[in-house]
Amino acid sequence: MKPTATSRYTRARDDLLADPAGPTGATRRQALGALSDRWLTELYTGAGAPTEGVCLVAVGGYGRRELSPGSDLDLVLLHEGHARITELADAIWYPVWDAGIALDHSVRTPDEARRAAAEDLRVQTGLLDIRHIAGDPDLTAALRTSMFTAWRAAAVKRLPELLESCRERARRHGEVAFLLEPDLKEARGGLRDATALRAISASWIADAPHEEVDTARATLLDVRDALHLVTGRGVDRLLLQEQDAVAQRLGLLDADTLLRRVSEAARALAYASDVTWREVRRVLAAREAGAGVRRLRRARAGASARTPLAEGVVEYAGEAVLAQAAQPARDPVLLLRAAAAAAQAGLPLSRHTVDRLAIECPPLADPWPPAAREAFVSLLGAGRDVLPVWEALESKRLITGLLPDWDRVRCRPQRNAVHRFTVDRHLIETVIEAAAHTRRVARPDLLLVAALLHDIGKGWPGDHSVSGEVIAREAAVRMGFAKNDVDVLGTLVRHHLLLVDTATRRDLDDPTTVAAFAEAVGSVETLDLLHALTEADAAATGPAAWSEWRDALVRDLAARTRAVFAGRPTPMVSERIVTAEVSGELPVVRLEPLPFGAEVTIAAADRVGLMALSAGVLALHRLTVRSAAIDVVEDLGVTVWTVETEFGRLPDPAALREDVRKALAGGLDVAARLAKREAAYPPRRGTTRAPARVEVIADASQSATVLEVRAHDSPGLLHRIGKALADARVSVRQARVGTHGADAVDAFYVVAPNGRPLTAADARSLAKTLEKALAP
Repeated sequence: MKPTATSRYTRARDDLLADPAGPTGATRRQALGALSDRWLTELYTGAGAPTEGVCLVAVGGYGRRELSPGSDLDLVLLHEGHARITELADAIWYPVWDAGIALDHSVRTPDEARRAAAEDLRVQTGLLDIRHIAGDPDLTAALRTSMFTAWRAAAVKRLPELLESCRERARRHGEVAFLLEPDLKEARGGLRDATALRAISASWIADAPHEEVDTARATLLDVRDALHLVTGRGVDRLLLQEQDAVAQRLGLLDADTLLRRVSEAARALAYASDVTWREVRRVLAAREAGAGVRRLRRARAGASARTPLAEGVVEYAGEAVLAQAAQPARDPVLLLRAAAAAAQAGLPLSRHTVDRLAIECPPLADPWPPAAREAFVSLLGAGRDVLPVWEALESKRLITGLLPDWDRVRCRPQRNAVHRFTVDRHLIETVIEAAAHTRRVARPDLLLVAALLHDIGKGWPGDHSVSGEVIAREAAVRMGFAKNDVDVLGTLVRHHLLLVDTATRRDLDDPTTVAAFAEAVGSVETLDLLHALTEADAAATGPAAWSEWRDALVRDLAARTRAVFAGRPTPMVSERIVTAEVSGELPVVRLEPLPFGAEVTIAAADRVGLMALSAGVLALHRLTVRSAAIDVVEDLGVTVWTVETEFGRLPDPAALREDVRKALAGGLDVAARLAKREAAYPPRRGTTRAPARVEVIADASQSATVLEVRAHDSPGLLHRIGKALADARVSVRQARVGTHGADAVDAFYVVAPNGRPLTAADARSLAKTLEKALAP
């Protein structure tokens, strides 16, 4: 049997996409588009279509010759009232469907196409990419001309609509640059933003930076091509489970390298969008005020429009630009002075200025002159206004010129559900948050620089706090800080997690805890800086990184440490339930709703296994523990749990108390009930978790042995830990429980039956027992 046009096409298409030595990237997309053009031309001609008054055109991505392996064929069959148009359309559409190719199609007259474009912004932008495939070329050319004419004529109205659609997409889908599973098309900095920039350029209102946009768009298209080939589907979201295969398909080292490349491309597109939309808004505002483009340009040319901001820097047309007399080649500090002036004035740094500074400004001396350091700190202290200026500098990689180690964290993903941003964006977000705390500390400059550098070690292997201290000290010396300041910055970076970790995982009533923390911090001034840095870091990380409970414990530890530095007795300000507050028959169970869940307090006669039973009852009531504090006050065991419901409403307090009473009395087999529920909901196939790790923390307490448990958070986890401890006949005297995204980090102060800390050998054995109990 003679092969049909469709069978020849599908075979050639499969060969093109499967050939490992064949073309890739834009070359393959163009080859696939050309192959599709020839096939559709054959279908069109074979259907007996006329050569005049009818044509088949490509629009959208196909019109731009950006056909990915899983992309739709975006087609319009244009006609001028042809009698057999439905029959002709069927002769083209059905073979496409039969071939299994996704199709986005319409049949319209030119007038219908123009009306649809006027009513639907997406139709209009798609028709701006109209490309002739077969039939009457004059019909295609006429519609193309009318589309561009209509677009330019309506730009004042349609561009604000396009801007709002871009903003709405960003609200719905987030930013490609900072997502672990980005939508390459719809999210901010994605392919639709690149299409919007083409539409802006077509309006003649403003023009986008073509080279940067074209390079970034090509990168995202290459990634989408690989994603389509890996999944066999026309998807746009880069899911975690596909990333290694996509990276391998692109010849990249690993998934992190892939995400960094995606992030860099998306940031380039996002910055180009910001710059271009800023120009659009200026031009449209001028037109609305009655000034035409020529009048606007004359106004811009007037010297009276320039307002001085700093030496060599002026405000001009709503941007910070270089003064006419500025000489970047002779002024190494001008880069930072211009950036600081722009941020402090709440102005964007113009793209032309950034380009000129990148080319002409010489590198700073080592160490920096004081004026450079002061300008840098001023830039960091501008609050939220630092961000657009920072992104402008990043567009030309100028930050790496100032801080060479920045390149290792630039666009680096963080595979942690708690974090919202890449490492570099998290650092600048921490700077933004820290700027709000500068009035709390004696050295705002050290706070801001520490905020910028606290995670700089994540670009190196090993403990990022340790490697980060080395980098921070080197950077501080390069910036020209005095030796004492270098030491403080090193301490802040080395111990930027110590305050919250100690407060939430250690017994603050144990003198060893506060003494060790005070020794590490060194002074009350450094303590104040560390406290502010801790809060800024948490706020920049995301909502899961901070809570009222954590805040109270951090403030408690800070107050105790200040007392140590002042030589005063440490205040007992822990938020706990004492015997005088517990009234009525034991057990006492209180449930207090909170905006984000509830606080549950359970007080009962202290006994081995009390924590396990309490945690198990909470799990039975489908309460997820987010944090907990467990104390023994005289002979009373008191647990305070911050919980959230898995779904639905909070449980009835009376029912919760009754189940606690029954569990303590032996009338409720908590372990059996939890095991039955777990068996009913087995883990999804293919889900793998890192094994739990239990560590004995040496010298953390003189009165108890401290075990730190790191495990995947799951229902009943605390019950399993508590039961294993109870089976080992050890008592929990204190516990600090915390959940960070999908991970639990819990610390338990345990004692032997004689009330003393465990021996070193028994502690190691218990740690192994716990790890075995938590094994899947």
